[in-house]
Amino acid sequence: MILVVNAGSSSLKLAVFADGQAVGQARAESIGTAGAATHAAALKAGLAEMGNPAFTAAAHRVVHGGVALTKACRITPDVRGQIAALAALAPLHNPPALAAIDALAELRPDLRQYASFDTAFHATNPEVALRYAIPQAHHDSGIRRYGFHGISYASLVATLRDRGDLPQRLLACHLGNGASLCAIRDGVSVATTMGYSPLDGLTMGTRAGGIDGNAVLALAGELGVAAAGDLLNRASGLLALGGSHDMRHTSAYAVKHFIYWAVRHAGSMVAAMGGLDAVAFTGGIGENDARVRAGMVAGLGYMGAVMDGAANAAGAPRLHDATSRVAIWTVPAAEERHIAAEAAQIIAGEGA
Repeated sequence: MILVVNAGSSSLKLAVFADGQAVGQARAESIGTAGAATHAAALKAGLAEMGNPAFTAAAHRVVHGGVALTKACRITPDVRGQIAALAALAPLHNPPALAAIDALAELRPDLRQYASFDTAFHATNPEVALRYAIPQAHHDSGIRRYGFHGISYASLVATLRDRGDLPQRLLACHLGNGASLCAIRDGVSVATTMGYSPLDGLTMGTRAGGIDGNAVLALAGELGVAAAGDLLNRASGLLALGGSHDMRHTSAYAVKHFIYWAVRHAGSMVAAMGGLDAVAFTGGIGENDARVRAGMVAGLGYMGAVMDGAANAAGAPRLHDATSRVAIWTVPAAEERHIAAEAAQIIAGEGA
């Protein structure tokens, strides 16, 4: 039995898997405010809620693995130190993951712990896709593109491959409060819309998405760096355009803006992989919002994508019309299951 821990900036999701199937789940929200005081407290409460299951290993979602941590691995003191050193690149995500890792280590000192990294899937991008055109010293200090949502994309690829639907050139769309696209060629990432941080790319729930660097400098000069960062990450996106970060409650203009920029970025992804064979939607918006899916597929119509309207309205797994030259799928997100599978694979290799 493997405990999967997915720690967000103010949330914690727990799931226990046995033989690839979830046998227990717990969730905490508003940690540090209305919920539990700390991630460690939320972890203990979640384990108690699940009846303190007898798991034999733990596996964590870690958002940032940097340049070195490019595949799932066992958490050793050295790996823990590398995750901690990357906290400046993911200040809202790596510290909560570390808090959960440390809390489990205190509760179960002999417990084997593993980590899967959201950045790892994009390590296959060519160097020209990862490099900003800045001086070498700053590139070497870590200012480069990393990409995120990698665990979601890896899970999506595994699902399509297992059922025989993985094409050569796949446009993968992880659409939720955080949103990104990924160009996946022959099962590996060759380009993605997020960059140095999860701020870049698509319009998102509260993130601005792509914005000119000089506009960022202007905001920082006017508001200060911290306030400008808060504005771009927490007060922009659908919230700024339409009054709500929730796609279900924001304005029609905000939805239009989201779709427009998603289609524009999709063109970039298609160019990076040299064509388009299939589109797959995942994430809260991708799986549940028929308007967004229809708008994006309409924008890709010139590539031969044709939506089956009834299937889309029903949220069916297969969305393409019989005349479509492009396959179109919805794929339920299964990040926790994928994290458990990666840990189980490492454990098998360890002979335990």
